[in-house]
Amino acid sequence: MYPEGGTTLNHNVQTTLVPAGGSAITEFKCDVPATLILVDHSIFRTFNKGSLGMLKVEGEEIKFIYSGQQDDRIYQSEGAGQTMPDEPTIASKPLTKEEKMTQGKAIYAGSCQACHQADGKGIEKAFPPLAGSDYFASNPSLITRTILHGLSGKIKVNGKDFDGVMPKQTLSEAQIASVATYVLNSFGNKGGEVSATDVAKQRK
Repeated sequence: MYPEGGTTLNHNVQTTLVPAGGSAITEFKCDVPATLILVDHSIFRTFNKGSLGMLKVEGEEIKFIYSGQQDDRIYQSEGAGQTMPDEPTIASKPLTKEEKMTQGKAIYAGSCQACHQADGKGIEKAFPPLAGSDYFASNPSLITRTILHGLSGKIKVNGKDFDGVMPKQTLSEAQIASVATYVLNSFGNKGGEVSATDVAKQRK
């Protein structure tokens, strides 16, 4: 690592301080394919303003170095709600649409908002918008499928290309149904409703 872009070379550096207006140059080798997330930890509030980079490394997989398993949680922005428990409880009775909207809004704030934003417009070139999205307009089940199983690779949303990674979410069928229903009925989308039974069928 070359601090301040100079000629001094530091080895085995885990983190470095880049002052305002400064720079740093790093050289490293990635032994396995991966999507590496680059984010400034000292001013992490700017995450929601787009100070995020993804370095995609392609090549032959070496399972004994990296199994390919990704963390199921997603980055939580400053002030975001708590992450969902690993084994969430399932509602004892089906929720009404209004109850799903209330619960879904809370889940969205805690698990989705950091990337897709409070207004559902996402982050340019990083995270696709949910607002007025044509990606799931003709097939709402794509929402639950993505939440359940995650999504990676190239997609086109509202005429723009995205090539990132969304990890699967650790939520119950009822919670997924609520947040999916909330998205379908918010941000200028056409509406709809998802049940826990619908999600359970997709989980299988």
